[in-house]
Amino acid sequence: MADQSTHHAHGAEEAGKAYWSANLRLIFISLIIWALCSFGFGILLRPMLSGIKVGGSDLGFWFAQQGSIIVFLALIFFYAWRMNKLDREYGVDEE
Repeated sequence: MADQSTHHAHGAEEAGKAYWSANLRLIFISLIIWALCSFGFGILLRPMLSGIKVGGSDLGFWFAQQGSIIVFLALIFFYAWRMNKLDREYGVDEE
């Protein structure tokens, strides 16, 4: 009996580690996308994007002013959707 409870606890610990690993991977990917769009496109790559016109201004300016905000909002909704899916997969959802 003690062996079964130890095995069950070990399995739960492994599932917890896998859940946390998936969560951290999702956060890391989201932060990379956010940094690329806000800092990369808006500041670092702005000279290369200056020839592309969007709404009367260049694409680098657009990313610095509006694009990074839109990407950030999209990432919030994507993160919420993906975390709900992960919660269901690992049995820790709120429902």
